[in-house]
Amino acid sequence: MLQEGIDYYINEDGNFVFTKEYHLKRGYCCKNKCLHCPWNYGKPDIADTQNEINRNEV
Repeated sequence: MLQEGIDYYINEDGNFVFTKEYHLKRGYCCKNKCLHCPWNYGKPDIADTQNEINRNEV
C-alpha cells in the first residue's frame, strides 16, 4: 500500500508525484521522465550540460 509522504506527495496542482523511494521499490524505470527518477531518465547528463555552458561562454 502506498504511503503519502513516503511513496508520493500531492503537489500544488493536485497531482500525485511519486518519490525516489517509490520508484526504487517498484524496481524499474517507466520512461515517463518522472521528476524523482532515480535512473535519471530524460535528464541531461551533467557532462553534456557543462559542455553546453562552456560553449555559450565563449
